[in-house]
Amino acid sequence: MKHAQPNYTVLSPSAMLNPVPVVLVSCADPKNPEKKNMITLAWAGTVNSEPPMVSISVRKERYSHDLIAESGEFVVNLVDEGMCRAVDYCGVRSGKDADKAAETGLTYMPAETMKIAPAVSGAPVSLSCKVRQMLELGSHDLFIGEVTGVMVRDDLLDGNGTLHLEKAKLVAYSHGLYQKLGGVMGFFGWSVARPEVLERRMNALCSD
Repeated sequence: MKHAQPNYTVLSPSAMLNPVPVVLVSCADPKNPEKKNMITLAWAGTVNSEPPMVSISVRKERYSHDLIAESGEFVVNLVDEGMCRAVDYCGVRSGKDADKAAETGLTYMPAETMKIAPAVSGAPVSLSCKVRQMLELGSHDLFIGEVTGVMVRDDLLDGNGTLHLEKAKLVAYSHGLYQKLGGVMGFFGWSVARPEVLERRMNALCSD
């Protein structure tokens, strides 16, 4: 069945890649490690699998920029629905002017493999990252971090130690809006899965 071709309007070039993950990046001042901060970012992504690497883009004028550049560490904390309001606050207030942990009720905890940067307690997943490269690109600087430690909330693991991230109620960011993730449509390889495998996997994913 042939589908009708929709009409399109041409817009000015922009980084309109949506949706994207919204993450809470935590860091600390290497000169005063007790001075910690959280910054909300939507420009974050996967870079490499071996070794595992992720990227974050931060404006130079943001308070966290120099903390990350000088310490060489940051932690990417995934965000769930219960954290969303606090995460928005951390994106519109500067750590220069506010103690974001005190204002939001979020708390820090030690992060695996990090000497300075903390993780955020309650986050579904926290990725400890050591800066491997910083690229000055224009409005933002791109930090490429090697993931040296991963902490996962215990309620997301089953009895066999398998991670069920679909239960985390993660939040996405799309064109200025925080949005819940919808229901499961499929899994990697579902388009070519045998019928019995498809039924078994989808029943398990949709049973919660």
